[in-house]
Amino acid sequence: MKTPLFPLNTLVCPGGKLPLRVFEQRYLDMVKHCLKQDTGFVVVMMKTDENGSEADSDGRSSSQIYRVGTMARIIDFDQDEDGILCVVAQGMSRVRLSRPERRPDGLWVGDVETLAEEAFFALPDEFVELKSVLQALVQHPVVKELNMDIDYRDGRQVGWRLTELLPLDNSQKQYLYELEDPLYRLEKISDQLDYMIS
Repeated sequence: MKTPLFPLNTLVCPGGKLPLRVFEQRYLDMVKHCLKQDTGFVVVMMKTDENGSEADSDGRSSSQIYRVGTMARIIDFDQDEDGILCVVAQGMSRVRLSRPERRPDGLWVGDVETLAEEAFFALPDEFVELKSVLQALVQHPVVKELNMDIDYRDGRQVGWRLTELLPLDNSQKQYLYELEDPLYRLEKISDQLDYMIS
């Protein structure tokens, strides 16, 4: 069984939460299937051009989705006053995609391989300012509403949450996400912040 893919212009890392408004029939069917079978789907980022637009707006080419995404599970759902399904998905694990294909109903599916889980490592003192930046970002009303449980002592979690929340373009976020060394990820995030405020 191939796993359903949800190509988006955003990223969720393991442990992160992603609010989604679902209205297209292919994704409504996907959500229904995932809830019924207690299975997940893969959130995968779309590649964008230099203007930040989707490089292939009709979504027909598999070359326009990245090959490392996040297996996610639906942890909450509701319907708003317009009848649109509101879902909260939680990132579970990093996965590598292969053989993505588009079904006749437009839903992307692919084979997935779970990647090794990053181990806990204590946030080094030299990156304590990143903890402060993250604590400020989670006070934003939209983020605060997600009620994320963050262990600020865990350098891995600090890096993942900043990768999700910082205003970086898709290619930068994907680069940080695919790094396999959480310490190096923090170093690169620190460099990005220095660049943004210089």
